[in-house]
Amino acid sequence: MAQKQNITLDQGATFSTSFLFQDTNGNTIDYSTYTANSQMRKSYSSSTAYDFTVAMVSNGQVTLSMTANTTNSITAGRYVYDVEVQSADGSRTRLVEGIVTVTPQVTR
Repeated sequence: MAQKQNITLDQGATFSTSFLFQDTNGNTIDYSTYTANSQMRKSYSSSTAYDFTVAMVSNGQVTLSMTANTTNSITAGRYVYDVEVQSADGSRTRLVEGIVTVTPQVTR
């Protein structure tokens, strides 16, 4: 089951956030050999998606990022997102999901 984590993204700013994944014994999970995808959408059924860049490292850390140019094109409001990983054998797992709140930009 995916972790639930809500995030806030500032419109027009460079965005980055990280998650740490551990097993039930507190050991970090190495996802560095997996491929990952992450998107945010206005709703689950929306055809318009904004892609996060996903970095996976061996210490259990997964980082999502987005450039200022990309966040600048997103209308302020509430969105949904998730992060999915795929192992070499093709099995897919959703690691984290939640709400993205995009706050409006004032300075342009």
